[in-house]
Amino acid sequence: MARKSRIDAPGALHHIIIRGIERKAIFRDHKDRYHFLDRLGNILIETSTPCYGWALMPNHVHLLLRTGLTPIATVMRRLLTGYAQQFNRRYRRHGPLFQNRYKSILCEEDPYLKELVRYIHLNPIRAKMVTDVKELTSYPYTGHSVLNGKVAYKWQDRVYILRLFDKSGKNAVRSYNRFVVKGIDQGRRSDLTGGGLIRSAGGWSAVKALRYDGIRLKGDERILGSSDFVETALKSAGESLVKEAAYKARGLNVETLIKRTADYYEIEIDELKTNSKAAGIVKARAVLCYLSVRRLNISCVELGRELNVTPTAVSKAVGRGKVIVNQSKLEPILMKG
Repeated sequence: MARKSRIDAPGALHHIIIRGIERKAIFRDHKDRYHFLDRLGNILIETSTPCYGWALMPNHVHLLLRTGLTPIATVMRRLLTGYAQQFNRRYRRHGPLFQNRYKSILCEEDPYLKELVRYIHLNPIRAKMVTDVKELTSYPYTGHSVLNGKVAYKWQDRVYILRLFDKSGKNAVRSYNRFVVKGIDQGRRSDLTGGGLIRSAGGWSAVKALRYDGIRLKGDERILGSSDFVETALKSAGESLVKEAAYKARGLNVETLIKRTADYYEIEIDELKTNSKAAGIVKARAVLCYLSVRRLNISCVELGRELNVTPTAVSKAVGRGKVIVNQSKLEPILMKG
């Protein structure tokens, strides 16, 4: 059976789990961990991708990310490819480091954000890498230490999470830590990392009770949320995928879009493929980047190579292009069959 495509959209919350191939270690020492965190931080900042929680384990990683201007798939591809290459060079090894597909679960924010932050940050205690919450607070390889102010990473959004607990910084930290302690006895929670329909409904007992009442629920392995949230996410993803497929079926590609954009704005194609700061060219390039990334699913890296600009420049242009396209209704003009 073919694997289902990933679900993503600007603002979407994702619990991401990365595992080493054959469950082998992906970090052999502290230097490896800091290499990974440096790379992660740089990419998150460059792509404006918020991070709310994370934990580095010997053979896997948990990340809690929100999609910014760049699709999560692009963020993860840059992170995993770059780290694997660095790891292989350091240890003179060959072949894949990670499992072929990382796990990405689209999450409903209101009921699950705090739960996921706690669950992810308690990983070292469950794995007996640290003994208690006090030791976890100083452990440098989870976002828990950042929320407690023991480690500073500007790419982790500490303020957003702490404000879920209290408006006052000190009170928020105390409240957050009390919340974390209460989660220790819960152990491993398959409802947060797998289970599809069961997870979305709140457990087997809830599913059976609802079935007894004749109520059918929507569920999906890629989504953590209520039945309504699952249905809305699937509908949104379906519409996006259908639109992308329709454009590509009509022969639309980057080359075609570049030509149409250049013609519409009455500029040369070569001008689009420069880092010119001329207002007209910047505007045209922003429109091109938005439609290429958001409608044709072209990665920022691939488009950057085509336009001779950095992936970061493409990512920023996507945000500007969205505003221009929505205000001027350019999509049907440039993406016509």
